[in-house]
Amino acid sequence: MHLPCSSYDARDIGQPSVMVFPTTKTATLEGHIGACHCVTYSTGGQYVLTGGSDRKINLYNPNSGALIQKYEKGHGYEVLDIACSHDNEKLASVGGDRLAFLWDVATAKTIRRFEGHGSRINCVGFNSDATVMATGSFDATVRLWDLKSNSWKPIQVLDEAKDSVTTLKVVGWEIFTGSVDGSLRTYDIRMGSICTDLIGHSITCVTVTTDTNAILLSTLDSHLRLFDKTTGACLKSYSGSHVNKDYRVRSCVGGPGDAWVLTGSEDGKIVAYDLLEGREVAAVKGQHQGKVVSGVAFHPKGRQWVSSGVDGTVCVWGST
Repeated sequence: MHLPCSSYDARDIGQPSVMVFPTTKTATLEGHIGACHCVTYSTGGQYVLTGGSDRKINLYNPNSGALIQKYEKGHGYEVLDIACSHDNEKLASVGGDRLAFLWDVATAKTIRRFEGHGSRINCVGFNSDATVMATGSFDATVRLWDLKSNSWKPIQVLDEAKDSVTTLKVVGWEIFTGSVDGSLRTYDIRMGSICTDLIGHSITCVTVTTDTNAILLSTLDSHLRLFDKTTGACLKSYSGSHVNKDYRVRSCVGGPGDAWVLTGSEDGKIVAYDLLEGREVAAVKGQHQGKVVSGVAFHPKGRQWVSSGVDGTVCVWGST
């Protein structure tokens, strides 16, 4: 079980001094009909990918706002998560139809279709070289798929969760999963081991810092918590400015030196916290028609970031 959150030395993560969080909207990406459930940057940050309730995946240029490509004729129900491979050649998507699709990014055609989950699939991720794909589902399982073979069956089923698996992150040989049962599970596929940490509140998002030394969790008590990956100690808690009690709201760490923690909110706000100090550094209001802001993502190399909402739009943010 994790230790209570406490203060810690800034040198543990190593941040630059005071910086101004970018809050200028530079573009609005349109094209979805209905809610936009997920948003992510391509590897390197050249493009932004989105998935929505209209069963479509869109690829945009975040700088010009142009819609570059549409990925259609795949899902029969809403798209709930997407992931891009390390080389940007493949795209994975999952959704309410209990299916996972592997797409060719350049041609916008499906390469393979994966089925086996008993309910909607909430999350998806690749390993570092995109030879294995992981999917997490409302059926409380995580399934691993070998992308090098022609087999349609999963190579492994992880069934330790007691409720819906809402989020996962693949880092090297490790898979971090969050569940409605309130537990963070860390699977080491190479060692065949699992570590379970009871957080006590339903988890809606799991992400890791750039140096992979810390894990950020979003939970349905309107808190974000940063944990040391090795010791399990809670390094910092972030709350008071965002609302997350009923819906899956994504969060992320980013900016120069991972300076900021960013989250959406059920009251239509987008909130940024200082990673080290835990204080609010920015709150963007009045966007996404005041509806739930379901997703946020930082550019992997720059100060740009994006937000998505149930209003169907994606906003691109940066500095003036």
